[in-house]
Amino acid sequence: MRNFILAIFSFTLIVACKEEKKVEAFIEETNQEEIQPISDDVLETAVIYEANIRQYSPSGHFDEFTKDIPQLKELGVKVIWLMPIFPISETKRKATGGADSKFASDFPEAEQSKYLGSYYAVSDFTKINPEFGTIEDFRNLVKTAHDNGIYVILDWVPNHTGWDHEWIKTKPDYYTKDKDGNITHPVDTDWTDVADLNYDNKEMRKEMIADMQYWLREEGVDGFRCDVAGSVPTDFWQEAIPQLRSTKDIFMLAEAWEPELAKDGLFDAVYGWDTHHTMNAIAQGKKGLQAWKDRWAEIESIYEKDDIIMNFVTNHDENSWNGTINERMKDAAPLMTAFSYVIPGMPLIYSGMEYDMDHRLKFFEKDSIPKTKGKMWPLLEKLGTLKNTNPALNGGKDPATYKDLETTNDKVLAFQRSKNNITVTFVGNFSNIEQSFSAPIKGSFTDYMTNESIEMNDNVLVLKPWEYRILTN
Repeated sequence: MRNFILAIFSFTLIVACKEEKKVEAFIEETNQEEIQPISDDVLETAVIYEANIRQYSPSGHFDEFTKDIPQLKELGVKVIWLMPIFPISETKRKATGGADSKFASDFPEAEQSKYLGSYYAVSDFTKINPEFGTIEDFRNLVKTAHDNGIYVILDWVPNHTGWDHEWIKTKPDYYTKDKDGNITHPVDTDWTDVADLNYDNKEMRKEMIADMQYWLREEGVDGFRCDVAGSVPTDFWQEAIPQLRSTKDIFMLAEAWEPELAKDGLFDAVYGWDTHHTMNAIAQGKKGLQAWKDRWAEIESIYEKDDIIMNFVTNHDENSWNGTINERMKDAAPLMTAFSYVIPGMPLIYSGMEYDMDHRLKFFEKDSIPKTKGKMWPLLEKLGTLKNTNPALNGGKDPATYKDLETTNDKVLAFQRSKNNITVTFVGNFSNIEQSFSAPIKGSFTDYMTNESIEMNDNVLVLKPWEYRILTN
């Protein structure tokens, strides 16, 4: 009997020790430091990275991107925007774009499998595209980003769905219909692979918001980049975004320029389309620096101080449809890239840009970016560090000031950004010819990009074609 009691005691002790270890392990696991909610301070210094998962690697899987996330931290990236990660409709799956676009079904059956369709033809807003991996793979991506102090936002497609979405069959009133009662694609577009959503339908709005809430509540994402946000009624955003913000602190980026979308706590940031077009025009010699000065005057007149403009030299649309950075900007590309970092706003890196990508990525088929570091990686790393650490480049809700400086040469731009008694001065030759100039800049400076010391005393300086200097002191 005594032996039996001892055996019971020993067994209980072993179980208790195991349970204690389990509790300790649980406490240790739950005590792991989690990423702090995204904040205005983060947005002041953020670089955003647009991740094209399909084309990022030969496999096109989440895990190939996930393993490179720590490197993106080297570039100053604080927000990763994932292009749509949702399943793509098979029905009307596109093979080519443009006005004469074709569906995969228009090609011989043996060829159809290579046409993967548009990311923006979503068949289910709460599922993962199996081409990219599993929900566990996605969760590992988000965790890895968060472990590296980087936030993740999803590319959300509120204007339309693919033709395989369950709402097409079960809730056809969620869609816009023609006079004959047929569901239509968005009017005045060639987006024939998607069905236009009807925002007069209140129940559809509720489901759209619920699907967005799923990713915030269940999967821990940190906000959304909203596709063609200006084509969705503003009153939907007035209804949806406060609900989303009540769930957690988030970052909202609108693929739109309309200033009303940035007012009253709606979107944090909007696209700098006109800034981008101005940079292209100047790089191509179609316009001079007055175009930028006019653009800056427009920004000051239509946007509020705490509106964030996303600045970019490329993105998925520009690369695939309008040309590579080199095609559009040629030798002006490094200057324009630096310019996009030092003007007020938030700069964007698009997948492949960091690897000197010089080809147009296919949009409806599998492609792949290069993975060899060249000239662009160290440039972006240097610019990212400056953006992250120098308050004179703050571009969020409490941005540094922007002051234009008159120069003696209309091909040379000079301006200063200042905050907290710290100033960064930018001078650049926005032409393909060597230029000399003077400007009202005095003092001892360091050229941030070269670490060269420079004395400025209203003296004449010479800049090579498309040469620029970022001066700190």
